[in-house]
Amino acid sequence: MKKIRFLLVALGLSAIACIAPRQHHYISFKTAKAFQDFLNRKTTAYPLLSAHRGGPMPGFPENAIETFENATTYQPVIIEFDVSLSKDSVLVIMHDDKLDRTTSGSGLIESQTNAELQKLRLKDNDGKLTEFKIPTLEEVLRWGKNKVLFTIDIKKGVPYEKIIEAVRKTKSETNSIIITYNANQAAKVHELAPDLMISATVKSAQDLERLNQMGVPDQKIIAFVGISEPDKSLYQYLHGKGISTILGTMGNIDHRAKANKHKDIYGDLIANGADVLSTDELVLAGTQLDAYRTKNQLKFKNLNLSAN
Repeated sequence: MKKIRFLLVALGLSAIACIAPRQHHYISFKTAKAFQDFLNRKTTAYPLLSAHRGGPMPGFPENAIETFENATTYQPVIIEFDVSLSKDSVLVIMHDDKLDRTTSGSGLIESQTNAELQKLRLKDNDGKLTEFKIPTLEEVLRWGKNKVLFTIDIKKGVPYEKIIEAVRKTKSETNSIIITYNANQAAKVHELAPDLMISATVKSAQDLERLNQMGVPDQKIIAFVGISEPDKSLYQYLHGKGISTILGTMGNIDHRAKANKHKDIYGDLIANGADVLSTDELVLAGTQLDAYRTKNQLKFKNLNLSAN
């Protein structure tokens, strides 16, 4: 009888665990100025992870809203995603030029209308078909309000003007950063939208000087320092100008961290000066970052925990 009672209790607890809501880590800034003050290091530093292509995992394909939501159950995140253009000029979220790898379709994304794209389903990185659809930029921006920060990667041929228009329409100035790859692109974005934050590649003091010479001020820049760790002096130089930094760990650093899980590789990267780590290893990096934040008693007033 006791065994039966114990079994029933265990099953009940298991059922409760299965239906228990997952906790989401949401980031919310009330104003664009508050958001930019954080990136300009005017408030208490709080290291973050950027989920590369949204943090895909088994069952959760890259560049899908459902994947972005799943990422928030692990960490307060910056979501990095890619914007392409459909045949009828709708901004849709897709990394590849072709549909074959990540969807149930095939061919060039630019050869299909958004209506045609909406009939497709996304595949996860193992090639398994999901029920998730290709989202539009507007859908993503509306979903992300008061939930995540965004770094918006723009594929070749997509006009910056259309991206900025979508940011304006959805009032996403409080959580959006536009990615650029050279000083000319950064200068163009700043000319079009001088109030928006820009992710610009800065691997040396000369890179920042060129951006400044082209009219891009320090307070509108978050510096992408590359995919290998720079010298600490670069971090110190940028921090001295109020510029936060992003280090890309996707690739070699992520592989090294995965092979040496007992080492606090991600925590050490933050301690050395990185403010944001752009990673493909959201769970492992998050575990180490949580330990770093706890050790250093770091708090984030713009973090909201939500269960749903």
